Amino acid sequence: QVQLVESGGGSVQAGGSLRLSCTASEDTYASNCIAWFRQAPGKEREGVATIYTSLGASLPTTDYADSVKGRFTVSQDNAKNTVYLQMNRLKPEDTAMYYCAAAPPKPGWNIATMCPSGDGYNYWGQGTQVTVSS
Repeated sequence: QVQLVESGGGSVQAGGSLRLSCTASEDTYASNCIAWFRQAPGKEREGVATIYTSLGASLPTTDYADSVKGRFTVSQDNAKNTVYLQMNRLKPEDTAMYYCAAAPPKPGWNIATMCPSGDGYNYWGQGTQVTVSS
């Protein structure tokens, strides 16, 4: 059973930065879709960023929600079984519980078609809270 553990959440002022980490209990990230989601109170879960490295590829592909493009960066360190979400220029509307999730890819031609939506992810972390004050 794969376990994912998020860390790095906290409280910052608008314009600040945080880096979230998602560490897996075993080698999970190679050739799997890894995604960050967030959910604010009273709102639906939102996909934030996805990273996927296909077999034989030297670099991963990434995808971002429009709301975080240019501000957030997802990356991974396979040697550490860790995926990161660097969040810059944070806004109060980024306040939410952030979760990472992992799933095998589906047949497809790019990250958007190969990586599932939220309910398609098999493994989830417990979440880490991010609070951005104005």
